[in-house]
Amino acid sequence: MDTKEYIASGILELYVAGTLSDIENLEVYLNGEKYPEIKKEIEAIEASVLSLSRTISPGTKGFNDIRTRIAREGAPLTDEKKNNVSWTAYLGWAVALIFMAGLIWLYEQNNQLISDIEVVSLENITLERQITDSEISLEKTEELLKTIRDKNITVVPLGGQTVSPTSYAKAYWNKHEKKVFIDAQGLPDPPDGFVYQVWSLKLNPLTPTSMGLLENFIEDDNKVFALANPNESEAFGITLEPAGGSAAPNLEQLYTLGVATS
Repeated sequence: MDTKEYIASGILELYVAGTLSDIENLEVYLNGEKYPEIKKEIEAIEASVLSLSRTISPGTKGFNDIRTRIAREGAPLTDEKKNNVSWTAYLGWAVALIFMAGLIWLYEQNNQLISDIEVVSLENITLERQITDSEISLEKTEELLKTIRDKNITVVPLGGQTVSPTSYAKAYWNKHEKKVFIDAQGLPDPPDGFVYQVWSLKLNPLTPTSMGLLENFIEDDNKVFALANPNESEAFGITLEPAGGSAAPNLEQLYTLGVATS
């Protein structure tokens, strides 16, 4: 241990002031027993505090004894002596205040260190969450690639409609697994209070069945959504609906539509 650095850290003053935890107190005590220079410094600090407490209390019995002896000998207390006593008291108070200010500064530094540690811990938690999200995204990507490359996959392009001619999407339909991946990269972000809803369609007569919502569309980076589809679909459509979805599609807000070929 670098005892000089340890002494200069200010922990000994906190130890004497009694502001450390039980574990920290024990650590300082053991270091004092192990290193004579640390123990000597502790004793010096304790002596200084004791001396200050005596200095800043001029009304103690010892001071009164001195006044009594002077009076007995007939030597009056001059103004100069009174001023010296007053100056000593003020000096003692000033030193005590400086000492306490130092202790407060060390205490605040310790609190700042604890705060910095908490910030680092929070950053680590955030990083771990990001890593977890990345792993989930990777699994999702791998599942998508597996689906796209499946020989039984049916790819259905969904073209833009009247309300949004530039929109487009693509459905990857695995009939065997009854699952559809919707690649919605070509759709604009939905306005507040609205959500995209995907429909399985029978064309004659037109019979729509909801497959689900493209939840958290804006936050989803790759804009690929997995939906279950147990239906005998002839086409797929995507409409913009109020948050929570609708029981039937709003055809005036039909963004994309595509017919599934057999």
